[in-house]
Amino acid sequence: MQQVTLLIGIVGSVLALILRPPRALVAYVAVLVWYPSYLTVQVGKADFSAGRIVIVFLFLRCLLSNRLRAEFTWSRLDTWVTLSVVVYVGMYFLTRPFSLALENRSGFLMTTWTTYMVARLIITNRKSLAGFVKGVGLILAPLAILGVVESVTHRYFFLHLKVFRAWDTILEDPTQIPLKWGLFGRAVGPFSHPIMFGMCFAMFLPLVWALRRERGYWGHLAYAVSAALVAGALSSMSSNAWMAAIFAVLILSIERHKGWVKPLLKGLAAGCVLVELVSNRRFYHVLLQYANPVSGTWWQRARLVDCAIETVGEWWLLGYKGRDPGWGRKMGMGHTDVNNEFILAGVNYGIWGVFALCAVLVSAMRGLIQLHRATDDAVLRSWAWAFATTIVVWIISFQGVSLFGQNIDLFYCLLGCIGSLAGFPTQRRTARAQVQVCARRQLVHQSSIA
Repeated sequence: MQQVTLLIGIVGSVLALILRPPRALVAYVAVLVWYPSYLTVQVGKADFSAGRIVIVFLFLRCLLSNRLRAEFTWSRLDTWVTLSVVVYVGMYFLTRPFSLALENRSGFLMTTWTTYMVARLIITNRKSLAGFVKGVGLILAPLAILGVVESVTHRYFFLHLKVFRAWDTILEDPTQIPLKWGLFGRAVGPFSHPIMFGMCFAMFLPLVWALRRERGYWGHLAYAVSAALVAGALSSMSSNAWMAAIFAVLILSIERHKGWVKPLLKGLAAGCVLVELVSNRRFYHVLLQYANPVSGTWWQRARLVDCAIETVGEWWLLGYKGRDPGWGRKMGMGHTDVNNEFILAGVNYGIWGVFALCAVLVSAMRGLIQLHRATDDAVLRSWAWAFATTIVVWIISFQGVSLFGQNIDLFYCLLGCIGSLAGFPTQRRTARAQVQVCARRQLVHQSSIA
């Protein structure tokens, strides 16, 4: 299977080199979502997925392009993403053997910072952003249909490929996968877990929905593709993906009523305080209990937060240095399933990892808010709202799942798009200012001649 993976990586790399930059980025995403990341090419002790092969060539292309480098401007989000990656890499080297850290963090950099910078360099204007999202929408729509087929028919088209994993060759039996409500299976597609499969659609749903403002046939096609993405998220039969899709739809539906945002946030904060005061449970226990439309393991997720708070003195400085935190016995399991992105950052990198993740999300949201306030362009404001919705979807999802597999790459790719989008108004103002300066110089020159 390594030969097939290498072939997919080569084909994807060729497309990344010959297509126009936005389409090259779409080709990279296509390789990510349609080819399992657990199928790798082994070079010594290192494992290279097809996506990592493609992103290396795409990154080199961006660095060698004078046009892309000339249009790039460093932003505040670039700083925070870079600092967060420095924390993740540095803490890993401090707490693990050097050889293991070197191997692991090399691949980590390809998946995170390299992917982020490629998106930042390629997405330079609104046209490139819309073209990228259109291409991704057309790629995800058939994948969503495949998910519905898997959920209804219980036939899993990629599951048999897991036997070729380098680290775990146990083949999963499709007949042993539990059904929801005794009828629907949990679609997984080419992803390693149904939650990641559903989350992929939920994070792109707001962006595809923003395409309804585009001219031409996309003004109508965006509705159909958005509906397909909702179906794809629901086909995972994961409470986390369901909640992500539900919140995405709710937030997108109030775009025309932005005045409701502050009252809703104040009401949510007041409700949490009230529940904390009058209930015999923590407020997050109550929230997680009612945030599971398909009967997910809310108790385990709430108890995980309890364990993290109770043992903060053990992990705040250096994390658990790659060891199991030992919280599993408190949750009735043999090992600790840290299915919370914020807590996992603390377990792996200490409190510094939690600060780094929060700083990136806050910086991204702040940039979008500033964009929304600075521009009077209705389309740009809609893009800002869509990406802000995606950030909210991430924050909600991180309470019940930690990212892995293809979704890490997609997370940093979309962060790169946010970093570029936040600079669009500044670029327009700069261009306008340059035109005004040139006009003044021309008038001065003409008057001096006269």
